[in-house]
Order: sequence, then structure tokens, then C-alpha cells
Amino acid sequence: MQAFLKGPAAISTKAPAGRDRGAASSGGEGKRLKPIPWVEKYRPKNVDEVAFQDEVVAVLKKSLEGADLPNLLFYGPPGTGKTSTILAAARELFGHELFQQRVLELNASDERGIQVIREKVKAFAQLTASGSRSDGKVCPPFKIVILDEADSMTSAAQAALRRTMEKESKTTRFCLICNYISRIIEPLTSRCSKFRFKPLSDSVQQQRLLDVSEKEHVKISSEAVSYLVKVSEGDLRKAITFLQSATRLMGGKEITEKIVTEIAGVIPKETIDELQAVCRSGSFEKLEALAKNLINEGYAVAQLVNQLHDVVVESEDYSDKQKSVIVEKLAEVDKCLADGADEYLQLISLCALVMQQLTLNV
Repeated sequence: MQAFLKGPAAISTKAPAGRDRGAASSGGEGKRLKPIPWVEKYRPKNVDEVAFQDEVVAVLKKSLEGADLPNLLFYGPPGTGKTSTILAAARELFGHELFQQRVLELNASDERGIQVIREKVKAFAQLTASGSRSDGKVCPPFKIVILDEADSMTSAAQAALRRTMEKESKTTRFCLICNYISRIIEPLTSRCSKFRFKPLSDSVQQQRLLDVSEKEHVKISSEAVSYLVKVSEGDLRKAITFLQSATRLMGGKEITEKIVTEIAGVIPKETIDELQAVCRSGSFEKLEALAKNLINEGYAVAQLVNQLHDVVVESEDYSDKQKSVIVEKLAEVDKCLADGADEYLQLISLCALVMQQLTLNV
């Protein structure tokens, strides 16, 4: 009986030790491997590494030299380096040790209603900035609050922020980051230095992608790099993510234009040509079959709208009147899709109008 009672106790006391050892060893392995997405791995570490945004970089470098900074408002398309730029500048200002204490970053995923602005942001802004850098460089006497995706904040939260920005100007600088400046209230924009981040040029994107490919030992054809730049539309983050996905898919083989098309979810040119040919035929049965096939293949109708727009506008097969009617319909379909309309019905509606325009004798 005594042995029976001792048995489980002995097992229970020994088991955790083994488990701890296993956990420790697996933790050690995890630390050794530590895979990082390429977007984070190649994020600029300092302001000089920021690509293409020359005006912003010039202003920030002057500010870093004087260890002073105005309130900032960065706006522009996604993937152009807005968040990376302010984080790189903050790291240069405060150094690695003080970065955590001096920077408060709130993203769209965080709660940023009026209550958070009144409590969390206000409490952080009121703290005294103290401490010095271990490397002996001058450390500015202020903190930075980064509000990413500021255009998704409510008007009430933005209104609550304006007084805090003014009141705590001695100890805190604010950096608002957004895609659409029109959604930021006027009192906030007037308190900030505004900088527009431009979509990255093709040559800059190509150079960055080639640099990443070289460092990661990726085989990629020059046509694939050019096509990668084209499908990412000035968004470097999207381009690097596609490159990493294509690399994982190919497993060391050369990445071609066809692979990029598959990874990016772009509708092949042959399919767009087939769609136009069916519309010219005037057969609604063929059109319906093709539309069903497109949906079953998993292509996004929003992507088709974008590509068809470019084809119609650049094509010489359509008259100006036909182009105007089709483009107006494309805009309507795009709005309906954004509002959550059924993709198949919108695709049929769009194709029926294109067929009508191509079969009528204008």
C-alpha cells in the first residue's frame, strides 16, 4: 500500500524535471533558429537606409543632428516606409536601451478610443523623460508617441488628442501615420509637420528586391523581378512578401514570371483575353460558363476589375464612348464589391455590359 502511494508521487515529482529539460532544450533550439519574415529582417535600421523618401530623410537627419523633432504627420500609400522611418529615427535618437522607455507605439489593432487617449496616451505623455545613453551620445529630453493608422481613430479620440499634443509639448512629440490625410481632423494636421510618402519607383524597388535576393541566395529571373515590381504597385512590403512566398514555393529553383503570377493572385493575361473574346462572341451561355469558372478558380473579382480597367483604357479596340461606359461600370462594380456584394453577380453584370458595348454597332 505504501509503495502504491509513493509511486504516483515519485512520478509527479520527476516528470516536471524531464519536461523542463525538454522545454529548455527546445527553447534553445528555437533561439538558434529564430526565423524572421523578410519584411522585418530587412526593415531599415537607420534613417539613411530608408529608400526613395528623400525630403523626409533630409528633414529627419537635420532634426537628429539637433536632437529636436517637431510633431509629425506621415501619410501615403501602404508599404512606402512610413512606420519604418519613424522607428528608425527613434532608434537613432534614443539608442537601443532607452527605446522601450521613450517610445509608445499604438497600432490600429490596439484599442484607441477616447478613453485610451485620455488615460494611456496622456499618462505616458506626462512622464518625465530621464536617463542617458550608454554610448555617450546626446539624448533628447522628450518621448515619442507613434499613432499608426491614425485615420481609423474616431473623431472624438482625435479631438481629445489635440489638447494633449499642445499641453505636453515640452516632454512629448507625436507622430501620426495614416493612408488618407483627409480623415485626420484639421486641428491635428495644423499642429504637425506633414510629409507625403510617395509610391516607390520601379528602379528603387528592383534594386531592393535584388539586394534581398542576393542576401537570401534566391535565384530569380530579371523578368520575374520586373513583374514583381509591377504587381506590387509601389508597395515594397508586398513585393518582399511575394518574393519570400515564391522562394518557399520553389524550394531553391529559379523563380519565374509564371510563379509570381500564381503567388500574387494576378489573373493571367490569357484569361483576360478569353473574357474579351467571349464578350465579342455575343453568347451569354459562354459568358456565364466563363464567369462560373473564374469564381471556381478562386480569382478575386476586385483583381479582375483592376486588370480589366488597364486593358480597356490602353486598348485601341474600344471607341472613346465604349471606354467611358465600361469604366463607369467598373467603378460601380468596385464600389459594390467594397460594400460586400456577391462577386458572381457583379462579374456577370460587368461582363454583360462589356458584351453589350462590343456587340452593338456604335
